[in-house]
Amino acid sequence: MNLHRALATLAAFVMLAAGGAAVHAQRAREPVTLNFVNAEIDAVARTMAAITGRNIVVDPRVKGTMSLSTERPVPPQTAFNQFVSTLRLSGYTVVESGGLLKVVPEADAKLQAGTVSIGSPPGGAQIVTQIFRLNHETANNLVPILRPLISPNNTINVNPGNNSLVITDYADNLQRIGRIVSALDIPNATGVEVITLQHALAPDLAPVVQRLVDSGGAGPVPAAAQGQADTSFRTTVIPEVRSNSLIVRAANPARMNLVRSIIERLDQPGSQSPGGNIHVVYLKNAEAVRLATTLRAALAGTATGGQAATGGTTPVSMVSGSASATTAAGTTAGTNPATAAAQPLAEPSTGGQIQADPATNSLIITASEPQYRQLRAVIEQLDSRRAQVYVESLIAEVNADKAAEFGIQWQNAFGNRGDKNIGLLGTNFGTGGANIINLQLGAATGNLSAPSTGINLGVLRNIGGTYVLGALARFLETNADANILSTPNLLTLDNEEARIVIGQNVPFVTGQFTNTGATNGSVNPFQTIERKDVGLTLRVRPQISENGTVKLQIFQETSSVQPASINSPTGLITNKRSIESNVLVDDGAIVVLGGLLQDEYAGNQEKVPGLGDVPVVGNLFRSETRSRRKTNLMVFLRPVVVRDAAQSDELSLDRYDLMRLKQEAAQPKPSIVVPVNAGPVLPVPAARVPAAAPASFGPADAVPPGTPVPVAPAPAPAPLAPAPEPATAPAR
Repeated sequence: MNLHRALATLAAFVMLAAGGAAVHAQRAREPVTLNFVNAEIDAVARTMAAITGRNIVVDPRVKGTMSLSTERPVPPQTAFNQFVSTLRLSGYTVVESGGLLKVVPEADAKLQAGTVSIGSPPGGAQIVTQIFRLNHETANNLVPILRPLISPNNTINVNPGNNSLVITDYADNLQRIGRIVSALDIPNATGVEVITLQHALAPDLAPVVQRLVDSGGAGPVPAAAQGQADTSFRTTVIPEVRSNSLIVRAANPARMNLVRSIIERLDQPGSQSPGGNIHVVYLKNAEAVRLATTLRAALAGTATGGQAATGGTTPVSMVSGSASATTAAGTTAGTNPATAAAQPLAEPSTGGQIQADPATNSLIITASEPQYRQLRAVIEQLDSRRAQVYVESLIAEVNADKAAEFGIQWQNAFGNRGDKNIGLLGTNFGTGGANIINLQLGAATGNLSAPSTGINLGVLRNIGGTYVLGALARFLETNADANILSTPNLLTLDNEEARIVIGQNVPFVTGQFTNTGATNGSVNPFQTIERKDVGLTLRVRPQISENGTVKLQIFQETSSVQPASINSPTGLITNKRSIESNVLVDDGAIVVLGGLLQDEYAGNQEKVPGLGDVPVVGNLFRSETRSRRKTNLMVFLRPVVVRDAAQSDELSLDRYDLMRLKQEAAQPKPSIVVPVNAGPVLPVPAARVPAAAPASFGPADAVPPGTPVPVAPAPAPAPLAPAPEPATAPAR
């Protein structure tokens, strides 16, 4: 009886527990309405445990409140997902471990997540770990793409051993990453195919095919071909110079067929010239030797780059051609390129595909039709008319010297000639010109000498029938002004050095020897002499930039021989002023290169101590000299860019007319007594002669001086020359 009662009681408890579980399961499926306002997180977690019927544990570090509400009833799972989403906004999340849900900080979730998935990622808002095994793409290549898509607190790792990715993140985000990985992990290329060319050159055809394929692959892919085309892979076309072939690797067979069709259409024979692969190009402006050297160097660099990409070697002919061209152009070490380029070449340069014929200034090119067209395009760009630069330099020097002298000298003897002792008293100053003692001795001996410059006042005394100068007063004031102006001008090509020298070639003794101790008594003087240019030197190298400015490398020197040193036993003394600089000037602008502003003062006074300091009377006992010298020297420069023949002609005619007008103004006055009434005059140029007159220079005497000739206005810039002085000085 007791056993039956126990069994009945146990059955009742089992039925009661089953009924409670059924009721609880029924409640878990019933919709709920959430309305939490600033509720504690642990309280909301307990409510969610009751709603979902799962155990939820809150980490002690999780603190704070949260607001969670729904406008209408939602399923318990939806309410739980909303709870997890709200936790993520506060920096917390829910992880599952052993059937237990834990609310932990998001930074520690990756260490406690227990769910690891290898296949398809699970759903939900929990943090799980997913392993993606890649079959085609390299795992390291996907890390930079996927890293920005993962939460900052979660991780992505690479296992290079089996080429897989290990990502820990929210489950719903892992589903999106899984779709991205599936789209990227697909076969992305076909095999390598070598296409041999019959007519075209591989280096010329490769960039054209590459550009066509890339532009065609950038468009949208048809829906029927989305499963085959791979727009993420770039078709590669590499030229192989040795075998004249193209190495192609495409994204898929369809892309490979497209590349083949493009190459087949482009690889067609061109129009062959009667000379075959040998072409002659006559140059118009460039120098054949220099241009051949440049083109050979470009071809050698291209061949070296192409062979390096394919593992080949540089052709020997191209290297030897470049070396021979350099030797022929005269650009070896220690040689000035500008000087070497001006030297005539008797033989054409040899070697390589490009040869230069200096006699006809032409290039002989041995190349196929495609390569010849490429070289011809480069030659057309290089064989263009180079701009010129007209450089005007002005050297202006103004000197002003002032000097003033004043002095009184006197000498007097006391006593008679019969006396044994004669007294002498006076002053004798060396400042200025001749002194009084020299004049007295000259008068006594009959060797009269001229007194010093300026006004001289003297007092004579008769001593023994001889007039002797007893006192001498001298006054002198001098003014000397000098105005020197030099305007050297040069016209040169862009980036070519020009030089002008105006002066004398002066000998300088550098050594001498005389055999004074010879046994036969003969004297054979021997001297070594070095000659140097003394005068004005201007050396300039202009370089025109794209924005209209001109960079100038300038050397300017003005030198002269000091007259006082011409007969000096120590040799000649030269005065030199030189400027060496690099400047940047706008077209037609004036720039000052440098100059000298010097002001010197000198004063000299000789006097009798004590007496010379007495006011007014002290002037009788002293001599004073003062001088002042001012030197103003400035060097100016103006470059003018001449880009075409019209500007060059106008500039030349403008200067030509200037010199012709100067010659007409310098004609002598007509005279019957002296019948030389005409000087040389430049003829009228053809551009200045009217249409009815013959268009030629003609002899110089064909046009009489003073004949009016219509002159067209010249737009060339006015020369950098001094203007005539005005009648009155302008106000400052």
